[in-house]
Amino acid sequence: MDARAEHGREARGPGGAGRAGGTGDGSGTPGSEETGTGGGVGEAEGAGSTGSAEGAGSAGGTGSTGSAGSAGSTGRGGHGADAPKAAPLARPTEGKRAVRRALLDARARLTPEESEAAAHALTRHALELPELTSASTVAAYVSVGREPGTRALLDALRTRGVRVLLPVLLPDDDLDWGVYEGADRLVRAGRGLLEPAGPRLGPGAVREAGAVLLPGLAVDGRGMRLGRGGGSYDRVLERLANAPVPPRLVVLLYADEVVGHVPDEAHDRPVHAVVTPDGVRRFTGA
Repeated sequence: MDARAEHGREARGPGGAGRAGGTGDGSGTPGSEETGTGGGVGEAEGAGSTGSAEGAGSAGGTGSTGSAGSAGSTGRGGHGADAPKAAPLARPTEGKRAVRRALLDARARLTPEESEAAAHALTRHALELPELTSASTVAAYVSVGREPGTRALLDALRTRGVRVLLPVLLPDDDLDWGVYEGADRLVRAGRGLLEPAGPRLGPGAVREAGAVLLPGLAVDGRGMRLGRGGGSYDRVLERLANAPVPPRLVVLLYADEVVGHVPDEAHDRPVHAVVTPDGVRRFTGA
């Protein structure tokens, strides 16, 4: 959701923030559990430690976050590109719920300082991506709550002359798109979201992007992304798969959200890269 560097070392810098429990703040990207879609904030309630990930290794390590395990590090920012294989889960949908609970719980405990440091590092790595330096149009999103921060990245892309498209949540949870015209042209929408104030371009406008920055909660070594459960980006990805020139798909995550395995279903599509505060990692399955 391009991990910018190798994810095999212990995370000690920005974004490897430990991320143990909490209940979230009720906000999130379109279609996210944090917004109430696909399970709502209740999905994160009582999640306890990341040990509730049923061995999926989501928010990892053996530090203060519990024993989720397959992210493969022992420090606060546990992550690992070559993380151990996760225990199999009987039903993908059920397994996804457990992993989402653990990851949302972990994000909720990030301090504002940790989030800010992670956003700064993530932005620096993202701006070096060839996918973003060569694209004239990039589809992105406005981060809210404890999502990896995108505000500085949006402004930097716009300063470069890139046309940045932002999602607008429709009543049926599909996504329309509008052009980002600066932070002062964002309007408050439902579910705590921020959306562009300008004209709506239609759901198909995302097909004009050369690269699409995706929100998420985790990605594994195959490039399989764990989304928030609302289905909005499933529709976007299906639309993009039929584009004349499919764009590059990049998910933005915290370092310890690159895990050994996430449950996937037939409709799930791999991404090309993940960007974290630690760097970029690319995948060959997309």
